[in-house]
Parts: sequence; structure tokens; C-alpha cells
Amino acid sequence: MSVDDLLTGLPPVVAPDCRVLVLGSMPGAASLQAARYYAHPRNRFWPVMAALADVPADAPYEARLAALQRAGIGLWDVIGECRRAGSLDSAIVRGSERPNALVPLVASLGQLRAIAFNGATAASLFRRHVEPAVPERLREHVARVALPSTSPAHAAMGLEALREAWAKLAPWLSGSAHDGARPRTQA
Repeated sequence: MSVDDLLTGLPPVVAPDCRVLVLGSMPGAASLQAARYYAHPRNRFWPVMAALADVPADAPYEARLAALQRAGIGLWDVIGECRRAGSLDSAIVRGSERPNALVPLVASLGQLRAIAFNGATAASLFRRHVEPAVPERLREHVARVALPSTSPAHAAMGLEALREAWAKLAPWLSGSAHDGARPRTQA
């Protein structure tokens, strides 16, 4: 991939009863080539989901996606198209980003309680490209939670620390008392 190539992301994996929407920035080269979310073998997303939502990390991809959806988790990315050489978020050419249609998606998800950002870049891109268009009623009722990236580029944080950080999503997945509570924004 060169910086001249326009990259197109992956389609959303979101069920109508999604409670937590996990947004990355833009899939890396391994994910785009495999047409699968978090396909790089050193990305820790699937092991984190195994701990958080009992998603078997070593199951076939389609089974992992189905388990995520049963747990109330959806996947997509903030950016749908951009120019970037390689896989690093820092290599995304500023101004080339075209966001995904997140506002209509979020508005259609009546049970959505949280948008979780897989890394600081996803949170920043959301604030810049999507947040201004989100209706106030959705801003008030859907938490935005910035989480540490599961990317191998952020390997300084160990797997156990990642699992602990991502565990803050558990209340929205369990149907606990947080279900109707007004969440706090953390992004």
C-alpha cells in the first residue's frame, strides 16, 4: 500500500440490538487484506473480547462475530476511506479521511448505551468528523468511552492491563442497573 492508494474500510458488523459499538480508526493492512476485523495475529482485540464477553478468540471468524453480536457488541470504524501507507494511524493522510455513516447507524440502534473507541486516534477522529453531527438526544444517552488500543503498535500495555481497561464496558453488556442510567462520557 502506498500513500497514493485510497483505502476502503470494512462494512459494519452490528445487530439491531447492539448495546456497545466498538469503533476503530481504520483497519490495518492485515485486516483489509483478510477482509476481517482485527486480523493481525498480534492484535489483542480478540483475546480482550474473550475475557470481556466470552468470545472464543480461537474460534473461526464468523463464530467470533456471532458471539460478539450475542454479547451486544457491534464493530465498525470511524473512517471509511482514507489514504495511508502501511497500517499505522499516524500515517493516515490528514484531509483524506472520509468518515463512515455513523450518525444514522447510531440513531437506528435503540438499545445502544456506549460507543467504545479502540485507541485514542479513533476517539479523536470521532470528535473531529462525527461528534458535531450527533443529535443532542443521542449525546446525552450514549456514553463515549476511550479505551487503550489493542493494536500491536501499542504493545507496551500488557494483555492483562488491556483486559482490565476494557472491563469498564461490562455493565452495558450484562444488562445490569446501568441499563437505564445516564452514562458519563469519557472520550
